[in-house]
Amino acid sequence: MQLTTKGRYAVTAMLDLASNSTGKPITLDIISQRQNISLSYLEQLFAKLRKAALVKSVRGPGGGYLLDTAAEDITLTQIIEAVDENIDLRRCKGMSTCHSGKQCISHQLWCEVSDQIRTFLSSKNLQQVIDDHQLNKGL
Repeated sequence: MQLTTKGRYAVTAMLDLASNSTGKPITLDIISQRQNISLSYLEQLFAKLRKAALVKSVRGPGGGYLLDTAAEDITLTQIIEAVDENIDLRRCKGMSTCHSGKQCISHQLWCEVSDQIRTFLSSKNLQQVIDDHQLNKGL
């Protein structure tokens, strides 16, 4: 799995949007300032998130972005995949051609690890991460 800044920033921005939701749109400029993420980078990410129907945009004065569905219905896997990140540790990307055109000795191991990561990320939704953060912040 090559979880780059694209996937991490997308999750962070979506968590910011969900945790600061008041029913009014939030601008990317505000998320950019709160999370220290480039505005132009957020614009690229949110175009993909909007295409995946995870957020919706509101134009005009007072415009910005809102979640397109409830935070408890958006998994981390959905966000990561929406921005074209790959949750797969295999170099061959499942083609079984990792070792000179043949399956490498560790292929099955990376398949299992990738499945575990996908299962974990699919089991976590935005609301759970926000709740966990609030719980741990109180410690």
